[in-house]
Amino acid sequence: MDLPSLALILRAAALSPNPDERKASERKLNQLQHTPQHLVRLLQIAVDGNCDMAVRQIASIQFKNFIAKNWSPEGSSAGEQQRILQSDKQLVRDNILVYVTQVPTLLRSQLGECLKTIIHADYPEQWPRLLDWVNYNLQNQQIYGALFVLRILSRKYEFKSDEERTPVTRIVEETFPLLLTIFNGLIRIENPSPEIAELMKLICKIFWSSIYLELPKKLYDINVFNAWMIFFLTVSERPVPVEGQPTDPELRKSWGWWKVKKWTVQILNRLDSRFGDPTLQTPESKPFAQMFQKSYAGRILEGHLKFLNTIRVGGYLPDRITNLLLQYLRNSISKKSTYDLLLPRLDVLLFEIVFPLMCFTDSDQKLWEEDPHEYVRKGYNIIEDLYSPRTASMDFVNELVKKRGKENLPKFVQFVVGIFRSYDDAPAEHKPYRRKDGAMLAVGALCDKLKQTDPYKSELEHMLVQYIFPEFNSPAGHLRAKAAWVAGQYAHINFSDQNNFRKAWHSVVSGMRDPDLPVRVDSVFALRSFVEACKDLNEIRPILPQLLDEFFKLMNEVENEDLVFTLETIVDKFGEEMAPYAFGLCQNLAAAFWRCLNTSEASDDSDDMGALAAVGCLRAICTILESVSSLPQLFVEIEPTILPIMQKMLTSDGQDVFEEVLEIASYMTFYSPNISLGIWSLWPLIVEALVDWAIDYFSNILVPMDNFISRGTAHFLTCKEPDYQQSLYNVLSTLMTDRNIEDSEIESAPKLIEVVFQNCKGHVDHWVEPYLRLTIDRLQRAETSYLKSLLVQVVANMLYYNPSLTFGVLHNTGLTSIVFDLWFLMLQQKKKSGLPANFKREHDKKVCCLGLTSLLALPGGQFPDEAMQRVFRATLDLLVAYKNQLAEAAKVTEVDCEDEMNGLESNDDESDGEMGMDDTEDGDEAESMKLQKLAAQAKSFRYVDEDDDDSDDDCNDDDEFQSPIDEVDAFVFFVDAIRAMQASDAQRFQNLNQSLDFTYQAIANGIAQHAEVRRVEIEKEKQKKAAEAAVTFVPAI
Repeated sequence: MDLPSLALILRAAALSPNPDERKASERKLNQLQHTPQHLVRLLQIAVDGNCDMAVRQIASIQFKNFIAKNWSPEGSSAGEQQRILQSDKQLVRDNILVYVTQVPTLLRSQLGECLKTIIHADYPEQWPRLLDWVNYNLQNQQIYGALFVLRILSRKYEFKSDEERTPVTRIVEETFPLLLTIFNGLIRIENPSPEIAELMKLICKIFWSSIYLELPKKLYDINVFNAWMIFFLTVSERPVPVEGQPTDPELRKSWGWWKVKKWTVQILNRLDSRFGDPTLQTPESKPFAQMFQKSYAGRILEGHLKFLNTIRVGGYLPDRITNLLLQYLRNSISKKSTYDLLLPRLDVLLFEIVFPLMCFTDSDQKLWEEDPHEYVRKGYNIIEDLYSPRTASMDFVNELVKKRGKENLPKFVQFVVGIFRSYDDAPAEHKPYRRKDGAMLAVGALCDKLKQTDPYKSELEHMLVQYIFPEFNSPAGHLRAKAAWVAGQYAHINFSDQNNFRKAWHSVVSGMRDPDLPVRVDSVFALRSFVEACKDLNEIRPILPQLLDEFFKLMNEVENEDLVFTLETIVDKFGEEMAPYAFGLCQNLAAAFWRCLNTSEASDDSDDMGALAAVGCLRAICTILESVSSLPQLFVEIEPTILPIMQKMLTSDGQDVFEEVLEIASYMTFYSPNISLGIWSLWPLIVEALVDWAIDYFSNILVPMDNFISRGTAHFLTCKEPDYQQSLYNVLSTLMTDRNIEDSEIESAPKLIEVVFQNCKGHVDHWVEPYLRLTIDRLQRAETSYLKSLLVQVVANMLYYNPSLTFGVLHNTGLTSIVFDLWFLMLQQKKKSGLPANFKREHDKKVCCLGLTSLLALPGGQFPDEAMQRVFRATLDLLVAYKNQLAEAAKVTEVDCEDEMNGLESNDDESDGEMGMDDTEDGDEAESMKLQKLAAQAKSFRYVDEDDDDSDDDCNDDDEFQSPIDEVDAFVFFVDAIRAMQASDAQRFQNLNQSLDFTYQAIANGIAQHAEVRRVEIEKEKQKKAAEAAVTFVPAI
């Protein structure tokens, strides 16, 4: 297709008022996109100066999107890998370098993104001449284009380390001498233009990317490094040109020369923190760091202090630069040489620059009044904190009192108290509200230090009562907000007068109804600390409905995940008492989630608060479900509210919240009276996600899938539309046969197979052979010992499920010796500590015991005596190890219980209760909730993966397993199998007994005795449970 015709289609696709025409044009573009040279034509239209700008922009967007999706085959299916012809790629590479600097800025950003994609995919292998082009143009008239491309090229390696950084060496060696020459020429220009600033900024960015993680070897040459430092120090210390600065604040901080200043300060900071601190360096790099401290650190400090003085005299300094300057000064506190330089000017810095930055400002007041929602967003935004002078000031003060507190904390506290007193003494019309705000911020920021330092820690309650709590009634809204925040910071101190705690608590609650939104928000955040610190929940119970009501009113106004933290704290604290509110809470949280999701989808911000708040809503729903886990009927009532969320977010739309949604699905499938058809509708979504993109979440997916099979066994076995059994096999087969999937990624697959055969005993005979073949195929390729152990346990589970059928399949496929040789070898392998290298957990050993014991029931014709003798001895060894591990775990549990009892302030009646837990409802409520939480989450944490190191701690997760074999005692099962053999084939039993040496005969007798002990214990446990059930049963009247 010729260029004019393509341009007409592009125009119609984007600008036509007729929707049918737009759709037809879009279809035509989709048909054209894989035709030869279509990509080249899009580039030609995008750079054609004679073409309409709107069409050029559409072409550049189409060009960018197609390259982003199709240039690199990584992550694409095989059919998509050749969608761009190599000849077309070469044409694009040959032309884009020339065009990228000739097009307007709007289009340059699009082509720059394309160039980034191409460089990341092709350099250096497919584009070896790229650096030659850069070097040539750095020495000719295309300096801007060369710098623009070099910036993209260097950024590719910004976060690379070790061998991945190899190309950086050549880039630095060939281009840095040229960059120094260019830089030298630029800083000598008198009255430089904004275009010069742009070139200098690009050089700074190239240097930054090249040194971000590692200093290139060329820069260890002291002469080369010094040349760069001279330029950076010169630019850093040189005043920013006054002429041409924009008057608009937003434009001013983004002005080219301020950007240059920011990058130079950022580079100097990075060199100091990453490479210039001798305490953080290796022996090889330490001399360089010492040289840096001696030659440059002091000069940088002097320049930064002079720069910061601009604020003191009323000059302009962008927030980001102020933040960077204070970061450097903060890092200078711990180094003696730089602290000694800082010390003479410390008081001026602290009281005349840093403290004023902590105070409430005109811009704060303007934002408070004109856009309180934005004020709240900025105040609780992590990204804003990174650039905030106020945050940097607080960090500086904290570091100062932490590292140099002896000489600085007393005078700073005295300064703050002086502000408090002058505020109290001043008449109402002249009170320094903003300075008091800064002083209160300082007190809150220093809470950790003050809480542990004499004499201040004993005076905190008096300080709060005298100077902080009165501001709950201040006419200045920002002081009411700050009072709530500071009160929250100190809510956990031990109040000598509980009335002071109550007054603050009630003031915070009242603040939730304040007319100013920021006060309401700060009050809710403070409420969290008071709820955590409250020792008598009766203080809260009477107003709990009111709190929840105010809370959700605020959630309707503000999207912030920190708000949800407070709700989670309340739910955690009250546990089952939240049951009457659970349904309403979930409804409100679901509604808030949909609002946050809509906001997030409409926003392009990378620091989108709506997305974070949406995650918070789901997390809070999880907390509520956990708190009412003992009330299954509530799950039935809540299900219609949260099912639509799960149905939408278990697709690719929900990748950012997938883990939280899976946790909700886990609760719904485990605690509901039964699994509804609505919840079953999630199965296909989970399976599709697992195959397509969610392999990293396999361990999370395992939990609800287990619940579906173990709690909905009948439906799993009988339903044919969809066929869940076939669906499960298909997904496990796909994943386990994929040679590109690592062992660690499919550890949940054998666990799911185990769930099927343990829960469906006698109903899935037809799946024994397919799953067995699948398991052994992966076992023969497995590399990690943990996956091998799991796969062997699948075989053990199948033997326990049906030994005759399973052994027959192994025999018919000729895999018997392969499986058992590996199994016995793994049983014999030991770690350095002497403990088993495989089958480390109690559960692992038990499964192996049950599987091997099941073989003893096979007739002689199917299972030869020699093989049986080998299995018998291996089972005895395994039972001994299992018995010893159980005994050791019982000792640990007993010690833990004693420690817990000694640590709890429980009443005397608890001492007779089992494990000290009988009266938890009357004891420490926080501990009670902790125990309940552990119980509720058992299902979620039941599968704990072990590392293959020499740690002995990786076998202690058995308490959290729940499976049908829990009711089977391995020792009793073993003895019963031997007795059955003795009864059915006495000669075989005799042969087996005679084959044992004295040691194994003694072991066998010991196991038999232990089995009888276990029979008695099991019978007692049954009687105890029956008695407890009889006591709790209340007959109907």
